[in-house]
Amino acid sequence: MKGIYSHEFALVDLTIMPDNQLLQHRRIAMLALLQKHIRQRDLSELLDPLITLLTQDHLTDTQLSVLVNYMLKAGNAAEPGALIRQLAQGAPQYKEQLMTIAEWLEEKGRTEGLQKGLQKGLEQGLAQGREAEARAIARKMLANGLEPGLIASVTGITPEELSTLSH
Repeated sequence: MKGIYSHEFALVDLTIMPDNQLLQHRRIAMLALLQKHIRQRDLSELLDPLITLLTQDHLTDTQLSVLVNYMLKAGNAAEPGALIRQLAQGAPQYKEQLMTIAEWLEEKGRTEGLQKGLQKGLEQGLAQGREAEARAIARKMLANGLEPGLIASVTGITPEELSTLSH
C-alpha cells in the first residue's frame, strides 16, 4: 500500500475533455461520460452516445447495473423509466436487464403514487370527520341555549353556518 501512495499520480479533469475523446476509453467510457454530465443536464440528452457505448459490448452485467444505478440515483432525467426503455431498445444485448430495471421503476412509481393517494384520502376523511363532529357539537350547544357567538368561537363554525344548523 505504501508504494501506491508514495508516488505522484495524475488526476484527470473529465469536464475539459471532449465527449468524443471520452467515448474512446472502452470499458470506462460510459462511466467517464456519465461522471462528466451527471449534474449538468437531463441524461436523456446523452441517449445516443450511451447507446453507442452499450452496443460496443464492453460492459459486464455488473458494470451495467452499477452505471444504471448511478444514473438513477445521482443523475437527472425527466422520465427515468422512458430513458431506460430507450437504452434497452438501442442495446438489445442488455434489453432483458434494462427492462427489468424499467419495470421496477414503474412499479416503484405506482406504489409511491398509491401511498400518496391513500395518505391524501385519509387526511381528507379525517378533516371531514372533524367538521361533522364540530357541527354535531354546535347543534347540541344550540339546543341547550348557548349563545351563537360563543358556539362559533368554540367550534370554529361561522355564524352563517350556525344559522343553517339551527333550522
